[in-house]
Amino acid sequence: MGGLLLAGNSGIASAFAPQTSHGRTNVSTQLDAAKHSDNQIAGAASLALAAALMFSPMPAFADGQTKEFKLPPIDYSDKQRCALNSSKMGQANAARDKLYDLRECNLSGVNGKEFDLSGVIMSKTDLSKANFREAQFSKAYLRDSNFDEADFTNAIVDRASFKGSSLKGTIFSNAVLTATSFEGADVENADFTDAYIGDYDIRSLCKNPTLKGENPITGADTRLSATCGPGR
Repeated sequence: MGGLLLAGNSGIASAFAPQTSHGRTNVSTQLDAAKHSDNQIAGAASLALAAALMFSPMPAFADGQTKEFKLPPIDYSDKQRCALNSSKMGQANAARDKLYDLRECNLSGVNGKEFDLSGVIMSKTDLSKANFREAQFSKAYLRDSNFDEADFTNAIVDRASFKGSSLKGTIFSNAVLTATSFEGADVENADFTDAYIGDYDIRSLCKNPTLKGENPITGADTRLSATCGPGR
């Protein structure tokens, strides 16, 4: 029986079989072989764990939601700081050559159509009635600001936080809102018609007590436009 086992598993047998030198067992060789086998097992376990984490249904969180950010002081000496500029360095990593700081700026009615505003920081910023149709926001900090009646139609808003912002009458029609948080935001009269919102974020949005009313421009029912029916 033992002979058949060794014959069918020649690789294992050769790895752990005693090696002799001048009639004595080479213990060091045996230990090296055992250590190599343990490393292989540990490596396989690590790969299995990584695969499990990769495919687990863990929600993605918006920037500014997983931790508190300590923002740098506002550079009031920069007279061009409040100009709306589209990024020229690519949307994917929200990369810019310097901090894109629009805090405390008055940009009401600004035209940012098709702009790439990735990596922008906004706080106490007035963007009411702004045109952000087809604009791109990635890793954007959009908190405690005024977006009343702004138009985000066909925009891509990825990993952004609107916490504490006013979004009354804002239009998000056909927008992509991935890993974007509306926690603590006022979304009364907003329009989310045909917007793509992840399962985790839509559940959170449906619990927002301000998700009510009707958009004054499109006439869409706010709660129904976000697909927050009786079942949600």
